[in-house]
Amino acid sequence: MKQGLPLLIVIVLMLMLSACGKKDAKPEVLTPVTVTLDWTPNTNHTGLYVALELGYFKEEGLDVEILQPGQGVTDQIVASGKSHFGVSYQENVIRARSENIPLVSIGAVIQHNTSGFASLKKDNITSPKAFEGKRYGSWDSPSEQAILKNIMAKNNADFNKVRIVSGVYDFFSTIGKDADFEWIYYGWDGVEAERRGIELNYISLKDLNPIFDYYTPVIISSENVLHDNPDMATSFMKAVSRGYEYCIANPSGAADILLKHVPELNADQVKRSTEYLAKEYKADAPRWGEQKLEVWKRFIDWMYQERLIPISVEVEKAFTNKYLP
Repeated sequence: MKQGLPLLIVIVLMLMLSACGKKDAKPEVLTPVTVTLDWTPNTNHTGLYVALELGYFKEEGLDVEILQPGQGVTDQIVASGKSHFGVSYQENVIRARSENIPLVSIGAVIQHNTSGFASLKKDNITSPKAFEGKRYGSWDSPSEQAILKNIMAKNNADFNKVRIVSGVYDFFSTIGKDADFEWIYYGWDGVEAERRGIELNYISLKDLNPIFDYYTPVIISSENVLHDNPDMATSFMKAVSRGYEYCIANPSGAADILLKHVPELNADQVKRSTEYLAKEYKADAPRWGEQKLEVWKRFIDWMYQERLIPISVEVEKAFTNKYLP
């Protein structure tokens, strides 16, 4: 009767076979994907950096690169197919589609519009009526003045009595100097004012007119990318959703991740902003990223009525929830 191999030899053979298997195994091939930001990195983008840092994209088989463009070119980059995805705004998607540029919004980064008009508290600008006779610092968005005119008319105020100061982009260097009131995003400039101890009067846009409770920002793609790579789009949005859900559940950890990738940001501002946005990313929606048809339709209708777009837009083609997990 033959005796079995000594235990030591068996172990050595098993280790050798295991090593051979690892040597012969092919490395996992990840699909290259690009996503282009709308602006310099800030807390609107934290979920993307979280998904990158925590490996959510890699778990979906994606090798994602986050790109930072110059101001105002993201829509063109995504529409041309030079980037698979981007960060933009509902207004931009509507305008693009009215010009036969097939951009599609595939997720709302923030559920409600968190922007509004801000002024120094000492100036006592507490209503749209008080805008009369004041200087408005404008960043020259196509619909910006139309929105200001609308909310002033609804409050029996005369838009023609406002002096428009163009090319105003930095709130803190201009407010009270070059302009008396400006349009800010509270999750960034509002919390920064609190941090600096600057008292503001703030009038929320969505409280002035429900039409203006639109999605800003949104994740966009192009019809071609979505048609040719539906599985990739689904995988991408699954990872992005996990990233923003992490931001909601763990804003402090999300802030640390953003600061690791963008160390030049002010750490205290980032942490305050992520705390604020943790409640706003999903808000009252059933899941992060969800978009409602009525939100899109009422803003499309308003933009068309105001002649901000040459033709109306098919609302069902402007956005979709189908790629959300």
